[in-house]
Amino acid sequence: MTEPVPPRQSPDQPWRSEGAPPPPPPAPPRRKMPGGWFGLILTALVVFLISDLLLSFFGNSGGTTVSYTEFNSELGKGNIAKIYAKGDAIEGTLKAAAPKPDGGKGSYKDFTTQRPSFANDNLYSTLLAQGVEVTAEPVVQQRSFLANLLISLAPMLLLVLVWVLLARRMAGGLAGGPLGRKAPPKPVTPEEGRRTTFADVAGIDEVKAELTEVVDFLKNPDAYRKLGAKMPGGVLLAGPPGTGKTLLARAVAGEAGVPFFSASASEFIEMIVGVGASRVRELFAEARKVAPAIIFIDEIDTIGRKRGGGNTMGGHDEREQTLNQILTEMDGFSGSEGVVVLAATNRADVLDPALLRPGRFDRVVNVSPPDRDGRTAILAIHAREVPLAQGTNLAEVAKSTPGMTGAELANLVNEAALLAVKRRRPSVDQRDLSEALEKVQLGAVRPLVMPEADRRRTAYHESGHALLGMLQPGADPVRKVTIVPRGRALGVTMSTPEADRYSYTEQYLRGRIIGALGGMAAEQVVYGVITTGAESDLEQVTNIARGMAGRWGMSERVGRLTAIPDDSQGAYGLSAAPSTLDLVDHEARRIVAECYEEALAKLHEHRDRLDALAAALLEHETLDEEAAYLAAGIARSPG
Repeated sequence: MTEPVPPRQSPDQPWRSEGAPPPPPPAPPRRKMPGGWFGLILTALVVFLISDLLLSFFGNSGGTTVSYTEFNSELGKGNIAKIYAKGDAIEGTLKAAAPKPDGGKGSYKDFTTQRPSFANDNLYSTLLAQGVEVTAEPVVQQRSFLANLLISLAPMLLLVLVWVLLARRMAGGLAGGPLGRKAPPKPVTPEEGRRTTFADVAGIDEVKAELTEVVDFLKNPDAYRKLGAKMPGGVLLAGPPGTGKTLLARAVAGEAGVPFFSASASEFIEMIVGVGASRVRELFAEARKVAPAIIFIDEIDTIGRKRGGGNTMGGHDEREQTLNQILTEMDGFSGSEGVVVLAATNRADVLDPALLRPGRFDRVVNVSPPDRDGRTAILAIHAREVPLAQGTNLAEVAKSTPGMTGAELANLVNEAALLAVKRRRPSVDQRDLSEALEKVQLGAVRPLVMPEADRRRTAYHESGHALLGMLQPGADPVRKVTIVPRGRALGVTMSTPEADRYSYTEQYLRGRIIGALGGMAAEQVVYGVITTGAESDLEQVTNIARGMAGRWGMSERVGRLTAIPDDSQGAYGLSAAPSTLDLVDHEARRIVAECYEEALAKLHEHRDRLDALAAALLEHETLDEEAAYLAAGIARSPG
């Protein structure tokens, strides 16, 4: 029934697509600098060292700096060939190389020195007397101002060049990364094999009927345009998790034979503001290229929640910009004719009203858990590739699975197949399906060895549940009773209705409370004590009693009003005055107390049946429906 969703074409592309023709081949990627980041850092270091050496070389005047005393010594020896003086600075050349002063290695011929300002010697006369050439040009030619400027700016220019290369490198990396604007287009490969159609969807026929119009519009748009009819721009699929919303959207695209783009709303959101809106624009642009097409956005409540609440960061945060872009694209400003948007959510009540107005998601389709016939059809679809043993009755399995969704039924079939493999059987039989259902609903069997006293107490606890379920008029039939530990429970009593229930009477809910209190009441009747084994029972009882008093108007004192309108607000939400909530709590306690007294009275009255049922459980550990009613001596009333 379910086929694998095509993978994303690239990490920066948040949507998946199937059935779309391949786009033109992508442009060749930009050449990357060899060596990566390490190469860039090494290049910058080498450039810096070379520039430093060049500056040191060209910045040196070429002469050895000597003291004025050394200069006078060489002048006295007549070893000065020529000099150039500018102020008190003197540059010159020796006739013969002289050893470097201060004991330095080597010799020098060109020199520079500084004449002290207090020197009172007749230097010029001495120079003339010795025939020293005094020139007007420096012995060592100085660089021009432009050359000095270029050399001084060379390190800065080289560093700027390296910085530009680094910036371009980073920009190139971000362009294809999750923070970038857009990567080169990737080819979209159509899904291989058969696409999902309505034949792969079962149990939600009324939903398929509503979406048939979408399929017909995508197949024959001209027929609608001739009459001026416009297809809804968006269809919102609302329902509990696992009811097949994503599968239904893929089936619409497959049935119409159009490209299908799917994405989760959370995949559009990034830290950088504007990235989500850019991705939305790109998604709609890709869909318009191959229109007619379908865009499917899963969990749209992630970005489509009501704006202006206290949990937002203002009008320009990333989530709101992404939502605004979706609203704009769906409103027709971008010319997205031929593109139908499907979205799925579990919380349609928290969506922004702008999403649900006509012109956007103007059609809301509720996808509910399947009924009994629907569950049978879903089990048949999931069992198409699972070999079933002769005589396996999927209708009986569907009868025992009220309220289960398509995903849970798929898991049930898979668990049954795993059990058959573990037992090395060639096919899946009714027993595998039954045990898989118990594992899914009740939990896996725990290899726990209980003391005989605890085992006996558990048998009476489960017998109390089962017996009161059998005695209570209109209660769900008892399907199985076991004292084998499963999950967190030491024993389990399973009751399921004969047919799906969509509304409940006060009598039925009181029966549910009495049955849930049966374990605690049995321990009170037999042992005179209460143990911690009734924790989960009391949670169930509390929810039902508070619902009766505070939500469904089944209390005369509270009245016909809803004091606890939503389970998400908790039993003590801010939906009513504190005095009303106190009254709801008081009435819930009264209902539970009356039901507990009735449970005790019935168990005292039928103590012999309680003992017989507990004895059968101690002997067999697990009793199915027929054996349980037989052990209790109660005739099974026809459904």
